[in-house]
Amino acid sequence: MTSFVPGYRPSASLDALQELVDLAAQVPHDVARKAGLSVSELHSLRHLMAAPMGPVELAKALGVTSAASSGVVDRLVARGHAKRLPHGQDGRRTEVRVTDSGRREVFALLAPMFAKLAEVDSSLDDDERVVVERYLRGAIAAMQAVT
Repeated sequence: MTSFVPGYRPSASLDALQELVDLAAQVPHDVARKAGLSVSELHSLRHLMAAPMGPVELAKALGVTSAASSGVVDRLVARGHAKRLPHGQDGRRTEVRVTDSGRREVFALLAPMFAKLAEVDSSLDDDERVVVERYLRGAIAAMQAVT
């Protein structure tokens, strides 16, 4: 497939990047399964941990319909992982917030990965970290070129 791309030469770094991309696509499925959640529920918790939002905003963040988002929120609320509250500035709207239970669920499953990533990062010196960041930013830009 890559033989038609001018200047593309396979390398260990490109192989490792492809492996990372493939694994990053699989991790949410595995984590959601272990938690007994759907992938949409897991991604919803991630978005809600960043900031509370309304169901319509959550739908946009997930790339699903408002009805689908509402179903996800219903399931998270039923599990005690999220709660609906009146919006602080618009009483006609609701806001969805992650609960401590939801936060604990996500952290318990992802903490080992983040600990290992922190360990790998701390093994780099500042100069190495600059090179790694430049490579990763370039890979991000390459992927954004097709989105």
